[in-house]
Amino acid sequence: MKLYNSLTKRVEEFVPNEEGKVKMYTCGPTVYHFAHIGNLRSYLMEDVLEKLLRYSGYDVTRVMNITDVGHLSSDADTGEDKMLKGAKREHKTVMEIAKYYTDAFFADCAKLNIKTPDVVEPATNCIPEFIHMIEVLLEKGYAYKAGENVYFDTSKLDNYYVFGNQNEEELMVGVRDDVTEDENKRNKNDFVLWFTKSKFEDQALKWDSPWGVGYPGWHIECSCISMKHLGEYMDIHCGGVDNMFPHHTNEIAQSESYIGHKWCNYWFHVHHLNDETGKMSKSKGEFLTVSLLEQKGYDPIVYRLFALQSHYRKPLVFSYEALDQSVQTYKKLKNRISSIEDGGDVDASAVKDWHDKFAEVVGNDVNTAMGLTLVYDVLKADLSGATKRAVIADFDQVLGLRLLDPVTADEHLTDASADTDPELAAHVEAKIAERAAAKKEKNFALADEIRAQLLEEGIVLTDTREGTKWEKK
Repeated sequence: MKLYNSLTKRVEEFVPNEEGKVKMYTCGPTVYHFAHIGNLRSYLMEDVLEKLLRYSGYDVTRVMNITDVGHLSSDADTGEDKMLKGAKREHKTVMEIAKYYTDAFFADCAKLNIKTPDVVEPATNCIPEFIHMIEVLLEKGYAYKAGENVYFDTSKLDNYYVFGNQNEEELMVGVRDDVTEDENKRNKNDFVLWFTKSKFEDQALKWDSPWGVGYPGWHIECSCISMKHLGEYMDIHCGGVDNMFPHHTNEIAQSESYIGHKWCNYWFHVHHLNDETGKMSKSKGEFLTVSLLEQKGYDPIVYRLFALQSHYRKPLVFSYEALDQSVQTYKKLKNRISSIEDGGDVDASAVKDWHDKFAEVVGNDVNTAMGLTLVYDVLKADLSGATKRAVIADFDQVLGLRLLDPVTADEHLTDASADTDPELAAHVEAKIAERAAAKKEKNFALADEIRAQLLEEGIVLTDTREGTKWEKK
C-alpha cells in the first residue's frame, strides 16, 4: 500500500510501526454547529482509508477527538470561542450544544456510511492529561508563562515549519484576521497551551490548574488524546488540508518536545470541497449540510459517490449539476448490478484475484476513482452472476456505496439505456464516470477525448441537468 505523506511531500510505501497493526488518528469536529459537506468530505475520505487498511489485512485502531472546549474562531489564539458562540446563538449551555451537535455529526456520518472510529474522546474528558503535558513542557523549557497564560515557545525548535516554508507575512494573525496580536507571546507563532487570563471572562468551562483556574488551548487536545489511546508512536494522522498550519504543525511541535522522539510517520490531508465561489464555509452562501441535501431530494450516499469520483488530494468543486450527474451514475450502476442474472457458483479464486487487484489499484494513494472503474470492469467480465455479486460486495467494503442494496422506487431507470446490452452499458457508464472525473479536475481535453472516442463507437452523449444521457447512433 502506498500513501502520499504530507510531511515528506511524496508517495511512500506504507510501513506501520508494528507489523500488521495500524494506529490512526482523525481530527474530529468542533461541535458548535452542523458539519457542512465540505467538512464531511475529509471524514468520508478518512473512512475510505480506514476501510482500505482493514481490507488490506491490517488491524486498525482509529481514534477521534471531539472539540467541545477551547477552539477559537480564527486559526490562531485569537478570535471568538466557537463553543461559546454556539451557546449564545441558541441560548443553551456549552455542554448542551456539544451533545446536540455531536449527535448530529454522527447521524450525518451514518447517512454517508462513515464508520464511527473505535475511540471517540471529547476534549473535556482529558483535562488531567492536558495539565500533565503542559507541566512537562514547562519543565523541559519548551513552554513559558506570560500574562497569566502558558505558551509554547516555538523558538526552541530547529524546524517549526515541518510541512513546508509558509509565507510568514500571510500567516501573521494581525494581517490575515484583522485582529491584534497577543502581546504576551515572545514569538509571533507561539501558541497558548493554557488560558487563565483571556478576553472570554464569561467562559463557561473552566478547571483548576497549577497556573490558576482556566481552560486549555485548542492544539493540546489532539496530542494528549492520541497518546492516551495510541501511545507515543502513531502511524497515520488525518485531517483536512487547512489543519496543516497551524494545528498539525503545533501538534507535532508540542508532542515531539514532550516525548523526545518522532511522533507520527504519515500525515494524510484531504483537500477542500469548494463551491463555485471558492472554499466552502458555514459563514457564506447556502449552508450545505447533509440535511439540506435530503430536503432537496438527494440520497446522502450519492454525495459519497460524488466524492469518490475525485482524488482526495485535489480540490473538488461542488455544484448541483455535478451532483445530479452523480445521481444518474448511481442509479444506472445500481440498476446494472440488480440486473445481474443469478446462477452459477461463487468462484472463490476469482474473488480473491479481484480482491488483490482492487487492493493494489485503490491502495495506490487511495485511488477511489480507479476503484469505481474496477466495478464496471467486473460487470463486463466473464464471471458467473454469483461471482460478480461476491466481488462487488467485496469492493463495497471499502467504497461503502451500498451497491447490493435493492433498487428503490426512486432509483429505477426509465430511459432507453436501461434496456441496452449489459456489456455495452457497463462500458459506456465507465467512460461517462471517467469523463465526469476529468471534468471535475478541469481536464477538459481528456473529457473531450472520451466523448470523441465514444462517438467513434457509435455512442452519442448529451449533457443535461439530470446528468449525462447516452444513446446509440
